[in-house]
Amino acid sequence: MSIKVLVIEDNTDIRENIVEILGLAGYTVFAASNGKTGVDMALKNLPDIILCDIMMPELDGYGVLYMINKNPELSAVPFIFLTAKAERLDLRKGMEMGADDYLTKPFDDLELLTAIETRLKKKQAQQDYYNKPLDQLNTLIAKNTGLAELQKTIQERKVRPFKKNQVIYYDGDKGNGLYLLISGKVKTIKMAEDGRELMTGIYTADEYLGINATLTDDAYGDTATALEDSTLCLIPKEQIERLLNLYPEVGREFIKLLANDVKDKEEQLLQLAYNSVRKRMAGAMLRIHAQQPGADDSFKISREDLAALACMATETVSRTLSDFKDEGLIDKKGSTITILDAKRLAKMKN
Repeated sequence: MSIKVLVIEDNTDIRENIVEILGLAGYTVFAASNGKTGVDMALKNLPDIILCDIMMPELDGYGVLYMINKNPELSAVPFIFLTAKAERLDLRKGMEMGADDYLTKPFDDLELLTAIETRLKKKQAQQDYYNKPLDQLNTLIAKNTGLAELQKTIQERKVRPFKKNQVIYYDGDKGNGLYLLISGKVKTIKMAEDGRELMTGIYTADEYLGINATLTDDAYGDTATALEDSTLCLIPKEQIERLLNLYPEVGREFIKLLANDVKDKEEQLLQLAYNSVRKRMAGAMLRIHAQQPGADDSFKISREDLAALACMATETVSRTLSDFKDEGLIDKKGSTITILDAKRLAKMKN
């Protein structure tokens, strides 16, 4: 089957030239002259890769990428920006939003074909790697009755890499399914009316995001952002509902996950309500430390994220960390914190 490429470019000469080159190279090409038409064509044709100009009227390239990322059927499709600008700010914004690559106009035929082939090869290699069964999912389905359905779920799941600081979903977005974090680290935050952030959770490999939205058929209740380069797979809500209806043991396991999530949130609220600044900071660092792989006592976190997790001002974070360092509880170099005395931190007086 021929590989489908969607080209979204408002410049007629450039668009027709790209279509001609890709057609000669054996690709099936769909072309749109603006962002809105491009999104409609993407939903209709489900391309294997998308080339999109940044500067377009009505809906620019960033808007197209945002709409593509919100659709579960398209979120894993490689996305390459076409731009006449080489400013670092434009390119950085596009990459942080999830673009896989960019081509600066004018580009030649070889650059175009190489960029497409490279992204398609990386996507295929990623799919081959993550088509291995995930042990974490095995606990959700009985070994006999649910095994075939488990294999189907694994084969059909959507896998996508997220770059550091890239938003996975926003508070209020429609819940499209359950995210499983395969690698990396993700934070979830709630925004207060005064603009301050409260970090509601930090997630590492084999943990789920969006359980509440999936089980209650509601919107996501917080914003999820990658703390580092991460890879997640999306299990569509329809598949989750089918598993819940067919296998009671699946429902029991999800109830356990939801109960644990509620318990964690309750403990966090108690700490924020009654603990002192020092004890909140100690608890926040121990919480992150507990998620570190192996015996690694060091972790990286920005002052702003630590403030959001401990619910305090960034200036207070700086003062408290300096005090802890002077007391020999931690060491700190830049954004890297090393726990030196976990027992004393755990026994911090209120």
